[in-house]
Amino acid sequence: MNEMAGSGFGFGFAPILFLSLLVACAARPIYPLPSKVSHGNRLPLQTSRPYNIAHRGSNGEIPEETSAAYMRAIEEGADFIETDILSSKDGVLICFHDVTLDNITDIADHKEFANRKRTYDVQGVNTTGFFTVDFTLTELKLLRVKQRYSFRDQQYNGMFPIITFEEFISIALDAPRVVGIYPEIKNPILINQHVKWPDGKKFEDKFVGILKKYGYRGSYMSENWLKQPLFIQSFAPTSLVYISNLTDSPKIFLIDEVTIPTQDTNQSYWEITSDAYLDYIKDYVVGIGPWKDTIVPVGKDYLQIPSNLVARAHAHDLQVHPYTYRNENKFLHFDFHQDPYEEYDYWLNNIRVDGLFTDFTGSLHNFQEWTSPLSKDGGDDNSASKLLHKIALLISSYKN
Repeated sequence: MNEMAGSGFGFGFAPILFLSLLVACAARPIYPLPSKVSHGNRLPLQTSRPYNIAHRGSNGEIPEETSAAYMRAIEEGADFIETDILSSKDGVLICFHDVTLDNITDIADHKEFANRKRTYDVQGVNTTGFFTVDFTLTELKLLRVKQRYSFRDQQYNGMFPIITFEEFISIALDAPRVVGIYPEIKNPILINQHVKWPDGKKFEDKFVGILKKYGYRGSYMSENWLKQPLFIQSFAPTSLVYISNLTDSPKIFLIDEVTIPTQDTNQSYWEITSDAYLDYIKDYVVGIGPWKDTIVPVGKDYLQIPSNLVARAHAHDLQVHPYTYRNENKFLHFDFHQDPYEEYDYWLNNIRVDGLFTDFTGSLHNFQEWTSPLSKDGGDDNSASKLLHKIALLISSYKN
C-alpha cells in the first residue's frame, strides 16, 4: 500500500520534494534562510493523541536526516521531525547521527580526504573513522548521504547532502502546517572536546542560541510552544540540566539499553529509572525517551512481561516517548505477526505511551487516522477529524 494514501494532508508539499531531487547536487538548499515562505493560517499541531515523531525524517524511505527525508515525513503527517545535532570542525551545527561519516556517506570515494581518518575515545570506546569534527562545513557539503540499511530503497543514495541545524529548522517553519522539531544534543562530551567556540561558549550554548534565533521558546503547551513546538532531547543528563538554565523549552531524557550507562555521569540504567531519579530529573525534563525493549523486555523475539516504567514515569508527571518503531519484519517481534499496525496498537493502547519515534511516519499516521474515534464516521470531507481542523483554522483566522 502507498503510505501516502489517506494521509489527509494532500500533495502541496510534494513539488518541493521532487524539485529537491533535481537540484540535490547543489550545495545550497532550495528553501530560504531564515524562513520567508508564508502559508497564512496554518493548521495547528494536533495534541489530542500520542505524537508521531519522524525518527531522522521518513528514513524508512529516504536516506536519514536529509532535506528530502524531512519533507517526506511532513507530507506523510508527522507531528515532529527528529534530528541529531553534531558539529563541523568550524563550529557549524549539522544534522547527522553518527560521529563518524563512514557508514552513511560517500566519504570513501573522496580520495582528497583519505588522510583525515582518526581514532578518538567515544564513550569509553576507541573509535576509528572520519569524524565530523575534523571537517569544515564546506567540506561536509561535498559529501552525499546514503541509506543505512541495505534492505531499504537505495535509489536515493548519493542525491542529498548533509544539512545544517538551521536548514532543518527552516524545513519545519516552511511546512504548510505547524510541525514541531525534536533535536538531540548528540555526544556533547566529544563535541566539546574537539570543537571550540568564541567567548568560552559550549556546544549546548550554541545549540540553544540557534533555537532562540528562530523564535523557539516557551514551556510545554504554552502559547509560544504551540506556535513553534519543540522537544530537546539528550542521553546526557548534565547537558539537560545545563540547558535548563538557558531555556524553558521542554526537554526529554533519553534512556539507552540496560547495559549502557549514561554518557556523561556513568550512571546505570537501574539508577536512572529508579523512582528517586525520576523524582530528581522531572525538575529538568517533561519526559523520558527509553529504548522500547527496556519497557517491554524481549526473549527469543517474543515480548515478556512489561515493566512498570511507563506507569512510574506517568506517576511522576513525565511523558514517555519510546524509540524506535520500524516496519520491516526483522524489527517486529513475533507477537505482532509481521504487522506494524499490531505493534502500534499494542504500544498506544496497551502500554499507553505518549509518543513514538518511527522510521515510517506514514504508517503511524495512517494507523492513528484509521483508529481514531474522530475518524470513524467516514467521509473524506465530512469526518469529525476534518471538521475540527476547519474549526481550528477559523479560530486561528479570527484571532489574527
